[in-house]
Amino acid sequence: MRQPVLASKNDKHTRWVKVSHWIITVSFFALVFTGSEMTMVHPRFYWGEVGNDLTPALFELPVSRNYKHGGWEASIPFTEIAGAPISAARTYEIFNQNGWGRSLHFLAGWFLLIPGLFYLIIGILTGHFRNHIWPRAKELSLRLFWTDMLTHLRMQIPEATSGPHYGLLQKLSYVGVIFILIPTLVMTGMTMSPAITAAYPFLLKLFYGAQSARTIHFIASVSLVLFLIVHIVMIVKSGFKNQIRAMTTGK
Repeated sequence: MRQPVLASKNDKHTRWVKVSHWIITVSFFALVFTGSEMTMVHPRFYWGEVGNDLTPALFELPVSRNYKHGGWEASIPFTEIAGAPISAARTYEIFNQNGWGRSLHFLAGWFLLIPGLFYLIIGILTGHFRNHIWPRAKELSLRLFWTDMLTHLRMQIPEATSGPHYGLLQKLSYVGVIFILIPTLVMTGMTMSPAITAAYPFLLKLFYGAQSARTIHFIASVSLVLFLIVHIVMIVKSGFKNQIRAMTTGK
């Protein structure tokens, strides 16, 4: 097992990192809660511009009574033209809490976006990403990657220090979250807003339609939740008290 690295005072997490970390954490939990509620309302995902209960789904999740429901009256086409849109009335009460869920989801999104932009800009200007997050050229080797992978699989996690001393897997994970997953979440979330796509229609082309954006949004969200679970496990294994202290009081 690797020996813990002693951190100097200058190695501690800076105040702006701590504040943005906890604001983003709280907003992320709110987004997961409201996003789960909205998924329960409509657990079907599509690819393309449009999709509803009467069109084939790319996949469907068994997360509420709305999953693969029946109870439809006969479908009625809008016109007599082949392939015309159809309509049908439900014969049962669906689970529907979309009103407050969407509002709270949108509000929590701002508490992720604004501190996230602050974190990104300050991280670039201060060299935080260059010094602590971005892997150095000498670290990018299959041997080091495999060694770090085996260390984590065997749960041989070194004790936490008071500062950002990250291994290769940690750095790659943070790079993926900061520069890929979170920007994807933000962009696809905007693509689902008719008001935003009316002003910036290129978003619909970028993600192949609003329904495709919702599907990508969901996959990116699940990936972030999996990251969070692993992140919490690593915090516990490397010393929960020291990790929380380093990200709060810094003592």
